[in-house]
Amino acid sequence: MTACWGFDNSSLRCHQQHSSSCHRQRVLSRDSSRQASFARDLRVSGVRRRHSFQPRRQGLPTPAASRNAANSSSIIDQAVLPSAPEAIDQMAEFASETAAQAQEQAGKLAQDSERQQRVTERRAKRKGEQLTYQIAAITASLGVTATGVLAVHYRFAWHHDGSEFPTVEALSTLLLVFGGVIGMEMWARWAHKALWHDFQPGWGLHKSHHEKRIGPFEANDIFAVINAVPAMGLCAYGFLTPGQFGGVCFGAGLGITIFGICYMFVHDGLVHKRFPTGPIAQVPYLKRVAAAHKLHHAEKYGGVPWGLFLGPQELEAVGATGDLDRLCAEQARQENLGRE
Repeated sequence: MTACWGFDNSSLRCHQQHSSSCHRQRVLSRDSSRQASFARDLRVSGVRRRHSFQPRRQGLPTPAASRNAANSSSIIDQAVLPSAPEAIDQMAEFASETAAQAQEQAGKLAQDSERQQRVTERRAKRKGEQLTYQIAAITASLGVTATGVLAVHYRFAWHHDGSEFPTVEALSTLLLVFGGVIGMEMWARWAHKALWHDFQPGWGLHKSHHEKRIGPFEANDIFAVINAVPAMGLCAYGFLTPGQFGGVCFGAGLGITIFGICYMFVHDGLVHKRFPTGPIAQVPYLKRVAAAHKLHHAEKYGGVPWGLFLGPQELEAVGATGDLDRLCAEQARQENLGRE
């Protein structure tokens, strides 16, 4: 067949080699065009980014960065991360501190609870003491008052049965009632200083009144009993003795008794809060009397005032009216805060 077409084998091989050579040249030309285009794009990108372009592979650090990271990791390991024994010691120390703090907090809570319990018990005890003294004070006052009223009635009815009413004797009795009250204030002022403070045996009993009281009563209460003896003696003698002299003695005994009742409610109740006094605490002059007696316990003016009901006048005599006014104003302010 090749002979028919006029081709031999050598001509065919030459033709094939020429075709292969042309194909290789076309491939090489195309690859060169692609490489030139890539280089051109790379140069343009380099001009745009200038110095920010760094021809390195994405995700792979430079050797300098690797050295810095290694040094940083070494520093962190040496400075921050402790060794295993140190970590155990630190954990044990933290646990110990936490336990100590918890124990301290529990101790504070226990102390607060115990303190609150003591306050509650003290308030309950004080309330019981006040109730005990209040019952004693009211019972004694009502009993003495009722006895005095009946004694006055039966004395005049007994000694002057069916005769003209003894007006002069009654006035003398009434006069000595007021005289007994005022006289007891003067006696209390003198006895308070001379017998209860300056006289050592008297101070031995009276100092319980200037100290914290334990229980509803105190040793100083014995003076109330001592002062009740002459009052009872005068009342008994005047009740049994007719005439004006008997009436005078009877009135003096009643005056001492009335002073003792008033002293108990104002001094023990209003001033020292040994029992509630009710509306007595709202009387303005009695508030001033209570403030004056607090200055006596402060001993700022050498114990003045020594009396009770005329205490503001004693303070005025020594120039202490300003302190008394300030104390009264402070008491009024506290009362207003208590109402709010």
